[in-house]
Amino acid sequence: MEKRFGSVLIKGIGVDVCDIGRIKESIKSGHFLKRAFTDVEIEYALSKARPEQHLAGCFAAKEALSKALTVGLWDLGLKNAWVVRGNEGEPKFGFSASLSEKLCRSGIDKVWLTISHEKEMAAAFVILEALI
Repeated sequence: MEKRFGSVLIKGIGVDVCDIGRIKESIKSGHFLKRAFTDVEIEYALSKARPEQHLAGCFAAKEALSKALTVGLWDLGLKNAWVVRGNEGEPKFGFSASLSEKLCRSGIDKVWLTISHEKEMAAAFVILEALI
């Protein structure tokens, strides 16, 4: 857990659920796979027994982020945010320079992400936080 001083303001929250079977069907053609996910996300997913489960989690995370930012997913840009793993294996976002700049201009200091999978569903929850 990070140590912080001062007050925290929640700037946005977003949640999304994604059908893993839908992602499995969508990625059969490489077009959706390359359009929706970065090479980092694809490489990580393909190293797992059920790549579609991990890709569904990534897609849900991007949807949840777009909701927290109150922009459409296509306005956000599917490759402007991607899911990586932290030192403890926790999911985190990587951001393009343009999205990082937008977050900074919006006063967002921290983006929290959690992803969960259960049977044929993946869910993600995002919190946008500002220190005040």
